[in-house]
Amino acid sequence: MEDVDLAQYALLAVVAVLTIVVVATFSKKLGVAAPLILVVVGIGASYLPGIPSDFAVPSEVILVGLLPPLLYSAAISVPLVDFRRNLNTISALSVLLVVVTAFLTGTILYFIFPDLNFAAAVALGAVISPTDAVAATSLGKRLGLPPRLVTILEGESLVNDATALVLLRSAIAASAATVSFWGVLGDFAYAAAVAIAVGLVIGFLTVFLRSTLRDPVLDTAISFATPFIAFVPAEELHASGVLAVVVAGLYAGHASAKRITPQARISERLNWRTVQFIIENGVFLLMGLQISGIIQSVNEKPDQFPVWSALLLGLLMAASVVVIRFAFVGPLLVWLRRDNERRGAMNDRFASALDRMRQFTPRSGERQERRQIRAQESLERRQLDVAHLKEEGLGWRGGLLLSWSGMRGVVTLAAAQSLPADLPYRAQLVLIAFTVAIVTLLIQGGTLPWVIRLSGVRGTDRVADRRELATLLDEMSAAGVEVLENPELTLPGDDEIDAAVVERVRHDTLLGAESAWERAEHGPGAEALVNSPHQQYRSLRREVLRAERAMLLEARSKGAYSSRILERAQAMLDLEETRLEQIDNPSGS
Repeated sequence: MEDVDLAQYALLAVVAVLTIVVVATFSKKLGVAAPLILVVVGIGASYLPGIPSDFAVPSEVILVGLLPPLLYSAAISVPLVDFRRNLNTISALSVLLVVVTAFLTGTILYFIFPDLNFAAAVALGAVISPTDAVAATSLGKRLGLPPRLVTILEGESLVNDATALVLLRSAIAASAATVSFWGVLGDFAYAAAVAIAVGLVIGFLTVFLRSTLRDPVLDTAISFATPFIAFVPAEELHASGVLAVVVAGLYAGHASAKRITPQARISERLNWRTVQFIIENGVFLLMGLQISGIIQSVNEKPDQFPVWSALLLGLLMAASVVVIRFAFVGPLLVWLRRDNERRGAMNDRFASALDRMRQFTPRSGERQERRQIRAQESLERRQLDVAHLKEEGLGWRGGLLLSWSGMRGVVTLAAAQSLPADLPYRAQLVLIAFTVAIVTLLIQGGTLPWVIRLSGVRGTDRVADRRELATLLDEMSAAGVEVLENPELTLPGDDEIDAAVVERVRHDTLLGAESAWERAEHGPGAEALVNSPHQQYRSLRREVLRAERAMLLEARSKGAYSSRILERAQAMLDLEETRLEQIDNPSGS
């Protein structure tokens, strides 16, 4: 790389962050996912004066420094229940489809490049096999993709990275004739099993450590370190560090609701969203910035395939991965429909067996009762799973969107640059991989809004969401009021509870559920809602908070109070305003 001082790189980093913010701001107005625009901006910027002509980011920086936090930030936000319900679909797409795509595209490349052995060709196939659902999910959420489709795309992009990288490592080893087919299969199974074990252990230990802390800053610091704590030992054990990070993130995201304080969760969520935003979009900008250097490296070897030949092969590979995905998703939908029917039949048999169990009362009644309770809970969970999958069935419309959302991105970028330096046609293979990533991002990602409209798929129903939220708040409120009605209720110190205090707590407990039902029945902006007592209460409370905030800012400008007191008062105002916002806008729309 050219001799460029650190100050120039720092300036480039600042310009990159500002570019990401500006692009993200305007992308919402244009209805185009920010990663798509950033790729184009990066390609244009790579030819500007001041940008090194051989600008490149080492693959280790992305695979070790950027990919773990990127995957962890996505994993902690994926609901574990939804992930479990769609595990069959996610596993088929993230493991089986990746292997099939790697071998089929590898076979094509093997016949095109005369000096490339089959294992090396499969290695490049592994590079272009994993999808990156960033653009798909960001657009899909904004345009209203069904939650099940979003979960599948997110889950696939989390797990298929591990599959592709393990397959890449095994294929490179096989290209050197150091392992056999069974050795590759054994390495794959070992890498997955050890990674899952490491991820679970690290997830449990870090959540336990964070549960002992009462400082959100310290808690978030541990959270930031968790992806690397999971990644490094898994890699040292020759397992998949990426899969370990995903497992640790899924566990942490699920367990935090019980083990982590609300303040720490709010802080973690906001901080990780910021980190994810910068890394996610920054990597796509880097993709575009490196294109001129990659083309230059191909031009340095005119005796091999020229640039235009490599670009045409990249287009061929891009078309191949799209066709393979369509051909795979069709039979997958048929299998999923039959599997859901089979689950329903099994649940019916399970329910009949449970009824017979209830009729049988052995001597150990208490033990049998516990078994029946566990069996009943298991049946209810299985029935809800089947009902959910049936209600959000994919169908041909969902299959179309699932097939068209297979864009390539971050992992393809890093994995391509990790190919061995002595690999024949390395420069051309890297350009092919980049072409696949950029073409699928721009064409599939750019046309995804049109495909969503064409399919007629509708996402979440906001009215139904409001009713569901109101029902949930009803149940939560009922549980809270039940505590107040307990005659044995006591406070620390056995103080006598004032009846007025109980009534005030009861009123505040019911307020959220009653307000949610008003929104569910009348909808936002309705006259009945505007004039309701609860809306008047919230409007008046906001006016009070606005006056309090003005006084706080005036006190801060005068320096009348210490900074720590002002910060605590500011936090209290923020929390109260957040609570009112959640009541009025539960879906965040």
